[in-house]
Amino acid sequence: MPKVSAAVLAGGKSQRLGLDKSLLKINGEWLLERILLQLATLSDDLLVIANKKPEFGQLPARVIPDIYPGSGPLGGIYAGLQAIRYERGLFVACDMPLLNLELLRYMILLAADFDVVIPRLEGNVEPLHAVYSKACLPPIMKALESGERRVVSFFPYVRIRYVDQDEIDLFDPQHLSFFNINTPEDLDIARHALHTRAKAL
Repeated sequence: MPKVSAAVLAGGKSQRLGLDKSLLKINGEWLLERILLQLATLSDDLLVIANKKPEFGQLPARVIPDIYPGSGPLGGIYAGLQAIRYERGLFVACDMPLLNLELLRYMILLAADFDVVIPRLEGNVEPLHAVYSKACLPPIMKALESGERRVVSFFPYVRIRYVDQDEIDLFDPQHLSFFNINTPEDLDIARHALHTRAKAL
């Protein structure tokens, strides 16, 4: 499999949830650490994109602060791409408890000939479950300096490979990979799903 870095974006404010997502524990397990341990099977260069916190010292990852604070996920992707050791990086969010490693491997394999490999479901893309190359840095910087915050704003200037539903369904027919935790109800769903998954192993 091609060498890639792997980065977790952990700088969100978690306003709807009322908790710091980067420190979230589910069934006694630190979610951020769980995600990093999964990503460690895909990469030997792990990053967390967030302001440093004392708890992060125990993580098996480098902690990289935003270069453009307050610029949302686009700024986080930019900071991560500046810091990764390899030409391409896999980026996911810190509140995605049900990642599918086979789908991620498939996306990494596709990435050799593209600057962005990104899932697309019903016309909507998943920018925090995607592979980006360093070729994205100049158009992202241009977008950020013009005040743009939408991740898709730089897409017209790079080579993109969309991973559509028929491909996603081969690995993750329920699309659980893209489930993220935004509300207390989502947190309950995640607890149940992870408990069920653990029992099945």
